[in-house]
Amino acid sequence: MRRPTPLQPSERNPRLVEQRSEDRTVWFTETVGHEPPVARERWFTRGGRTYRSWDPSRSKLAGALVHDWRGDIPEPGERWLYLGAATGTTVSHVADLVGPEGRVYSIEASVRPFGRLLAFAERWPNVLPILADARAPERYSGFVPLVDGVYTDLAQADQIEIALANARRYLRGSGKFLLALKTSSMGRESSAVEHLAIATETLGRSFDLDRSVHLAPHHRAHYFLGGRPRRSLFDPANGARSPPGSRAR
Repeated sequence: MRRPTPLQPSERNPRLVEQRSEDRTVWFTETVGHEPPVARERWFTRGGRTYRSWDPSRSKLAGALVHDWRGDIPEPGERWLYLGAATGTTVSHVADLVGPEGRVYSIEASVRPFGRLLAFAERWPNVLPILADARAPERYSGFVPLVDGVYTDLAQADQIEIALANARRYLRGSGKFLLALKTSSMGRESSAVEHLAIATETLGRSFDLDRSVHLAPHHRAHYFLGGRPRRSLFDPANGARSPPGSRAR
């Protein structure tokens, strides 16, 4: 491990720390997992706690923080549903943020990345991989409870509809919603800015949205959106599993 560098705890999550310089901020999460480090990560221990660097070019949530995302992020003890877990890079950092008492229910439809996700889960015990299609959220209802947050990172034309369907079924009434919007997957008939406007209008009917951020240059044609649910999200006419009252903690 490398020698620790000066760090400052984040006010948003005690498991998130930052190192600031004149031209940039570098983020680290207190890891729940164990070595070896992932890819080119930096790991070090301070005060009995082990931290790992969070690369914004490999994680859209880290990219959002670099671009001054001021909306919600996962917090200790929370349960999150992660759609589009892929090989588990960002999943593992979300697992760090929720800590050992939290859980990350990680949905991935493709067998090859799911194999690497399983390897992550062996080192991050609060990651629960589920091989399933996020378009059919009812198929994993026996594994996923109501959650405190839904995170979506899907390269699908219907990524917004998939995220909404899962939020209606699994998100608590006081929960958090985060979406890494890939506009290049939404069709070529509209520009990235137009796709963002469509997404904002669609999601705004069901969520009180925070200000979105553009993730370039780390992630081209991507925007990060998020917010808290409106009661309209849980309207049974929209396919919600249960009325909002039953979703209270």
